[in-house]
Amino acid sequence: MVRCWKRSETTGLEDSQRMDEGPTVSCQFPHKAFWVTLSATLLLVIIAFGVRGHLWVRQPDAQVVRITVPDLTGTLINQSALVDKHNDLVTYSVTSPANHTSIVLFDIKHGLICYKPMNQETCYLRKMERSDYENMQSLLQQSMQKEVFLGNETQRQTEFLGVMGGSQVDVSTLEEPLQALCRHSSIHWTRRQDGPGKQRLVYFCIDICFPSNICVSVCFYYLPE
Repeated sequence: MVRCWKRSETTGLEDSQRMDEGPTVSCQFPHKAFWVTLSATLLLVIIAFGVRGHLWVRQPDAQVVRITVPDLTGTLINQSALVDKHNDLVTYSVTSPANHTSIVLFDIKHGLICYKPMNQETCYLRKMERSDYENMQSLLQQSMQKEVFLGNETQRQTEFLGVMGGSQVDVSTLEEPLQALCRHSSIHWTRRQDGPGKQRLVYFCIDICFPSNICVSVCFYYLPE
């Protein structure tokens, strides 16, 4: 609000010079009220952005999706997937009937899969293929659901990965998610094979199920030198 008043008092020479002029109008802008109003508005804006930022920070970056599917014997496979969209990571935890857990880490950003079998100080690396990216996309789309149940239409397949001799990897060359998983383990590269020959020993297998109604039994064996 701008307050104005008329100034009509004159003295001495000013009277003779301003005889024909009307009374002077003087206006004063309420500076104090303006700055108080501006400060209050800025304070409310800062508080609003602070509350919004606090809520945004508190939003979880990762979600756990539990995938349930019966195996060939009818026993439910106990596994869960930790989906971290912010870092493009999916970590599978597959628990055996003996209550031993194997870890499978999909590093989508770097295109790698790392297998950490139960009760072993060894990690196995493999480069992601097109089918792996497709399976991860189906899991990312399902990540808002807490549990995914796969029915009788589930397709099952077996993949054989050969552990290459002389392919041990220095853990310091890997990115942090893989370093944390395999810090105290030996690390080896693997590659897909059609199947183990009669002279090749199948080392172990890990069953992994995806929301795309596909379950994969990944079996490792050592390739001859």
